[in-house]
Order: sequence, then structure tokens, then C-alpha cells
Amino acid sequence: MRIAFLMAPEGVEQVELPWQAVLDAGGEPVLVSTKPGRIQAFHHLDKADTFPVDEVVADVSAESFDGLVLPGGVANPDVLRLDERAVAVVRAFFERGRPVAAICHAPWTLVEADVVSGRVLTSWPSLRTDIRNAGGTWVDRQVQVCEQGPNTLITSRKPGDLKAFDEAFLAAFARQAA
Repeated sequence: MRIAFLMAPEGVEQVELPWQAVLDAGGEPVLVSTKPGRIQAFHHLDKADTFPVDEVVADVSAESFDGLVLPGGVANPDVLRLDERAVAVVRAFFERGRPVAAICHAPWTLVEADVVSGRVLTSWPSLRTDIRNAGGTWVDRQVQVCEQGPNTLITSRKPGDLKAFDEAFLAAFARQAA
């Protein structure tokens, strides 16, 4: 199970980075970013750890992964949705039927990629209007698995939902890898 984790060079919420869950499931997490080097994670507004970038968006293909994880943090998806290549990578996962998992503020990138219309998803509550305006249905649930589209979309609201989020996306990604 080879899983892409798409992150901006700075601003990902470290607690919403389920890297270890993928490793524990026997998968291969791959950190993809808009620039080479290292990404700076945060604990809310404070700097946390840095992580090495494995691949840059300009060089990746959705076909080489079994799934995509979009971690949250307010700044992370806000930066990603302004990067055309990052948005194109997200869109490619949907077009190729690959499962995508997004937590907290990460659905902002999905809105920018124009892939939420007709889908049911959850997020941090402040995104509900953005999701509705993009044609999606927003629900307030710990985790939402939507299969009403070209791929499986797994979304979650916040760090407190991580256990359910991890279980749901790992199950969907394992089905894709099989």
C-alpha cells in the first residue's frame, strides 16, 4: 500500500499527520510537497517537527499510489489550493478512481480541485459553507465515507476523530491496493 501525503512546505498540523498509522498497517507513506527539502509541521501555532520531502508534485502521478491523504492545519490546505500543480494532483486521484482522505481544513483543497460536487463530506465546521457552495453536502460526523462518485472519499472533522479516520481510510486504501 503506497500512500501519498500531500503537504505544503509549512503549516501542516502534525497531530493530523497519520503517517504512523500507515506504517503500522504495513504501508509505505510518501511525503509529497510543492517544493523539495523539508516541511515544517506545527502544533497549532507553534513549530513542531520537520519532515523530509520524498517527492514534489511536479514529478508525481496518481497511478503510482493507492491513496492520497490530505492532512489539515489551517495554513496547509490554504497554501496547497493556491498551487496549480498540487490542485492538479488532487484532481488526478479523483479522475483515476483512487481513494482520498482529508481531515479538518484539508477539504479546502478539494473545493479548489472542484471535486466535491455531489459528494457528502465532513470537515472542521468553518468549511461547511465552502463545501455547500461547491455543490457538496456537509455533515457533522466523526468520519464520513462517501462512495457517490468516481472514488472513495474519506473525511473527518478534527484530531479527536483520528482513530475513526485512520480506520476508515486504511480500509479503503487496502481495498484499492488489493
